[in-house]
Amino acid sequence: MNFVAVTSCPTGIAHSQMAAENLEQVAADDGHDIKVEIQGAMGVENELSADDVANADAVVIAADTSVNRDRFEGKPLVKGTVKDAVNDAEGMLEDAIDAAESEAEAVPADGAGETDDASSVTTEDEARPQRRGGDRSKGLVARLKRLFS
Repeated sequence: MNFVAVTSCPTGIAHSQMAAENLEQVAADDGHDIKVEIQGAMGVENELSADDVANADAVVIAADTSVNRDRFEGKPLVKGTVKDAVNDAEGMLEDAIDAAESEAEAVPADGAGETDDASSVTTEDEARPQRRGGDRSKGLVARLKRLFS
């Protein structure tokens, strides 16, 4: 698979670099291609081109600052902190693979599975809104509970 990633922290001196290196290493070890843009106080390194983004199967953002996501519109996206990429780059890339594969399954290439509105039926499970977000054990509240316990 082909990925693009953005790492960004407020100072952008060490942690962004470490996160980028971890993502690159894990991707290489697993046989994937990745290009990582690093944003920080020193500016932008390895800026992603429009072609890089267009050719990517998924996007990984590991940032502790705001990252503009407009250029990634329509791409499967996984977001985490810089710490996530430093400590668990493999998990972030696995999430990106899952997101890319689920997106590919949602849009069949041959048009199979498409139905017209008259024949579509909504089940009770489909009518319920799906819970958004990721693993609650990795959320802010869970991390604060672990920190103070």
